[in-house]
Amino acid sequence: MEPGESLLDVRDVSLRFGGVRALTNVSFTVNKGEVFSIIGPNGAGKTSMLNCISGRYRPTEGDVQFKGASLLKRSINDRARLGIGRTFQNLALFGHMSVLDNILVGRHHLLKNNVLTGMLYWVGGARREELAERRRVEEIIDFLEIQHVRGEPAGTLSYGLRKRVELARAMAIEPELILLDEPMAGMNLEEKEDMARYIIALSEEFGMTTVMIEHDMGVVMDLSDRVIVLDFGQKIAGGTPAEVLADEHVKKAYLGEEDEMLDALASSEMEGV
Repeated sequence: MEPGESLLDVRDVSLRFGGVRALTNVSFTVNKGEVFSIIGPNGAGKTSMLNCISGRYRPTEGDVQFKGASLLKRSINDRARLGIGRTFQNLALFGHMSVLDNILVGRHHLLKNNVLTGMLYWVGGARREELAERRRVEEIIDFLEIQHVRGEPAGTLSYGLRKRVELARAMAIEPELILLDEPMAGMNLEEKEDMARYIIALSEEFGMTTVMIEHDMGVVMDLSDRVIVLDFGQKIAGGTPAEVLADEHVKKAYLGEEDEMLDALASSEMEGV
């Protein structure tokens, strides 16, 4: 696919849990190579949308298409094989395992050798395959600058470093589409600047397309090509960051956060002068 072509199409997706509507007729398209952000107040349905894309939830109505084909009958593992990776708002690492082993988990679906060939590890192709996978993981470790903790149990790391490890594991899938659920949450300014640099590189250096949930409006303004806004499970706006943040419906939805949004918009406009 060429940059700018549609990679992900969400078509009239609704999601209900009993009588509760988490999403109602939400539609949007993500183009190849974009950084595409989903914003909205807490409880707006943002993570529910990522769960519909990644396969944790199946929409009650509507369709999710990846590269022109429906994902509705595809399992989570199938979607990983197709090229969809994700991180989680609440970190989902194996705390007792090393950083290296956590990232290797992301390579599992790429392995060609099975249990039988693994028994011939030292004389067959399985050993060569594992060495190749480890080399790829080491490249990701170098990129994310976590060489110094590669052998440490993930559960012993600082929050910011664990966020990098989770991103590394998602990258290890070698996804075309990567879903990031609040990648900046809980980080200090320096950690946010590092993560922003990595997210930009996902597209520019690795050719990945990013769909991101993020509450930091400065980050959204700086990184996003396009943005949609959800409120009570409905899409209320979409467009460039500047267009969205100037939308009256968006300002009303955010209420007390309006000042922060306007400050982010003004800051961005000043930087462009």
